[in-house]
Amino acid sequence: MTEVDQRPDRASDRTVFGHPIGLVNLFGVELWERFSFYGMLTILAYYLYYSLTQGGLGLEKTTATGIVGAYGGVVYLSCVLGGWLSDRVLGMERTVFYGGVVVMLGHIALALLPGLGGVGVGLTLIALGSGALKANASSLLGTLYDKGDPRVDGGFTLFYLGINLGAFIGPLITGVLQSDLGFHYGFGAAAIGMALGLIQYVVFRRNLGTHGRIVPNPLPRNQIPKVVGFVVVVVVVIVLVAVTHLAKLSNISWWITGVVAAASVVYFSVMLTSSKVTTLEKTRVRSFIPLFIANAVFWSLFQQMFTVLAVYSDERMNWSLFGWHAPSNWIGSEEPVWVILLSPLFAIMWTRLGTRAPTTPRKFSYGVIGMGIAFMLFVLLHGFEGKSVPALLVFFILAAFAVSELTLSPIGLAVTTQLAPEAFRAQMMALYFFSVAIGTSMSGVLSDYYTPRDEVAYFGITGLVTIVVGIVVYFLAPRVSRLMEGVH
Repeated sequence: MTEVDQRPDRASDRTVFGHPIGLVNLFGVELWERFSFYGMLTILAYYLYYSLTQGGLGLEKTTATGIVGAYGGVVYLSCVLGGWLSDRVLGMERTVFYGGVVVMLGHIALALLPGLGGVGVGLTLIALGSGALKANASSLLGTLYDKGDPRVDGGFTLFYLGINLGAFIGPLITGVLQSDLGFHYGFGAAAIGMALGLIQYVVFRRNLGTHGRIVPNPLPRNQIPKVVGFVVVVVVVIVLVAVTHLAKLSNISWWITGVVAAASVVYFSVMLTSSKVTTLEKTRVRSFIPLFIANAVFWSLFQQMFTVLAVYSDERMNWSLFGWHAPSNWIGSEEPVWVILLSPLFAIMWTRLGTRAPTTPRKFSYGVIGMGIAFMLFVLLHGFEGKSVPALLVFFILAAFAVSELTLSPIGLAVTTQLAPEAFRAQMMALYFFSVAIGTSMSGVLSDYYTPRDEVAYFGITGLVTIVVGIVVYFLAPRVSRLMEGVH
């Protein structure tokens, strides 16, 4: 065996805290990508609806929150493109790198280009790049563990710690820059963050060994014209929808929700009918359907951090800290604090419990129920008048968000890699993100129904419906576990 051949094997054998060393590199690149993503996203709604004199674009508030929800949905919708590029053209490892480059270019466009034109170019690039990076970083991490490895939930929980470190730091920095210097400086900081992530990824690339280098289902040359034709058709359809005004800024979140839901049905159908998917793998894909629905419901509430709760923070919360008025977007950093504190505890808990831990469907049900309860807690704050809700009280409510997220989200990432058919590894992760896309775009749809005057009904009804969904998943859990066939 040559020296080049031996190096990946040594990388595969090395561990950090009992986990493959490649986790460290993926932890870092995801941290910086999330720094840039959430740093930008937490000021995006304000940029869209603040007046021109405040440095914003002066859009209607509901239009702005709808755009933010729709954009988040497009980010996760584009995961299918990233998954396809990985499975058919580049492999997971290279797709992560190129995706990060495109994300950085998108943030640069937001920082330098003015008006809605800059928003359009920047958000399109960030959505495409994030789709490539997001699905493949998680899938690449999954390849570091064998099927049934009891460390996998703990590994993904540590990976989730990196996500939330970035989500915590990003809004703090972009919020201060936006308040003191303007929105475009905040967007510029996001670009620098992604650049740092790319540098770190390249320097420590060797720690991934040979993982993710192979293209599992290469695209034959004779299919390239079909792919080009499909892309042309998609572009033409988008242009026609835009010029005929069927899709407008005010209803774009509805459109994205419908498109992703339809695409999800198609994707499940492709996997369940593909000759490259074995009978056992098809059974596992069917077990993923109820988890997919539960995940979409969870994220339709959680992602309101950037739509409804962004407005709530700006209009209802008192951000006075020792005589200094903190930026409203710092609500985006409150919940990650809890995730950072609790992630190591959850990682230790899942690793030590091993096969004695609750089954994955049960974890999903607990996460959905917890999210519904967390939303209903906002009803208790209705007694505060005007802009007087203490940021500290919301901070403690967001602890319930964090516990629910840790119970469901890293577990969802982990189980998706375990249930994925071999020929659709990265694309299965893209399908997981479709459920997040539906929930995220639904956060924009639901934001149309929120006003401070109706907040009791809004938080109460959405929370109660979510709790009911979680209870249904709880009772379906034994049947889903049987379909998972050997995956805990």
